[in-house]
Amino acid sequence: MSQPNILLIVSDDHGYGDLSFRGINNDARTPNLDRLASDGMVFDQAYVSAPICSPSRAGLITGAYQQRWGARWFDSSQFAPAPFQTIPQVLKSAGYRTGYFGKVHYGGDDDYGSRGCPDQHGFDDAFFGLAGLSMGRLHYLTHGEQYEEEYGDAAQAMGVQPMVENGEKVSCEKHLTVEFADRAIAFMEDAVGADQPFFCMVAFNAVHNFTWQLPDFELDQRGLPQHPDFDADTSKYLDWYDGVVSPNLHNGREYYLAQLDIMDREIGRLTQHLEAFGQRDNTMIVYLTDNGGSTCNYGDNAPLRGTKYSLYEGGIRVPFIISWPGVITPGGRSDALVSSLDLLPTFAAAAGATLPKDSPVDGLDLRHVCEGDEADAHESLFFDTGFQWAVRTKDWKLRWADEQSPVRQHLIDVEHTDIGSGLSLTPLGSSVDESPEADVSADYPEVVDKLLQLREQWLETISH
Repeated sequence: MSQPNILLIVSDDHGYGDLSFRGINNDARTPNLDRLASDGMVFDQAYVSAPICSPSRAGLITGAYQQRWGARWFDSSQFAPAPFQTIPQVLKSAGYRTGYFGKVHYGGDDDYGSRGCPDQHGFDDAFFGLAGLSMGRLHYLTHGEQYEEEYGDAAQAMGVQPMVENGEKVSCEKHLTVEFADRAIAFMEDAVGADQPFFCMVAFNAVHNFTWQLPDFELDQRGLPQHPDFDADTSKYLDWYDGVVSPNLHNGREYYLAQLDIMDREIGRLTQHLEAFGQRDNTMIVYLTDNGGSTCNYGDNAPLRGTKYSLYEGGIRVPFIISWPGVITPGGRSDALVSSLDLLPTFAAAAGATLPKDSPVDGLDLRHVCEGDEADAHESLFFDTGFQWAVRTKDWKLRWADEQSPVRQHLIDVEHTDIGSGLSLTPLGSSVDESPEADVSADYPEVVDKLLQLREQWLETISH
């Protein structure tokens, strides 16, 4: 087979249970993701490397645990320093044309022209918004210097700053979900016309807050009311956000589902254009989200416990689909432990590219796993935000959270989620139950000791 094109789609805060093919939430309708799943393989035990966007995305793009360069939480996350290589850099070495269209949020270095910008770490074409400049958010509808002036003190929080097109600041007044898809389609068509394999990364800001920011016709079609971005009479922006939007936004779930519906529609359009280009059979499509669904966004992670921000399964186990014609048998399901860190080595192997020799890669090549051989999957995965950590093996999960951490109380007060406290051991190989009643640490001290040893070995590994 010739080098496959690669389309990587990353969504934002998509709830684990909000896929209609799972049959969990009847209000979530995702026909195009369902079709992608039926054409490929669903990984039911797939993980990202962090329960929040910045460190998760930093690990994904490099295939390495982001803790290697100290990225654990919002306050420490940053793009990987040299010599770590990125997915587009590795694929460019194999002759790929690379394009990025979407949200960027690797951490505090997300300033115009920094290494965290896609056009500075290997992408030939890029259209993106720097969410690191706006508390992780991008406004869905309005971007430009004129909106920064109009929103005044609320401009940063609302994420209305200009978008960036190949290094230049530009305005945008189209719904970003549609704009990102439009840009990606044009990029893929150009690459096909040039007879060049491509790597196209589409990083939707859907379904992250603020989901009520929808075009008028989309609201009217769904019978949803308009909602103001910001109440200028409220003394502080966060007072408004905490008190009105989360968790008290009227129609909050409906706005979330509308954004999910539009994103699913645009994913279908991406696939349809690949078919029209005659490239669907030679394109690997991967879909995942950056972390678990958020209570604030009205996402639902059922049947998993917990949400974004936590190391419960609902914070780190995510929707993950790979469709790869000719390699993956349609309709497959896998319980293998896989990670977003696996994307770089898998893409490199598919492309015939050489992995970096001067920086570590912690992910694994998933090609054999995609063919049904779980022997090449991870035996263990590790998570660490500083005030909470977890070890996941095929049969067990050991999790610890600092009850006294000020971050825990902040998350309870502002994000309406609890990361838990203390040490617990749960048999996740046979259940998804992480309730206090499921804790068997007192019954299996030898398992606790073994997983603690694995964690110590991991810490030693990433410190070098």
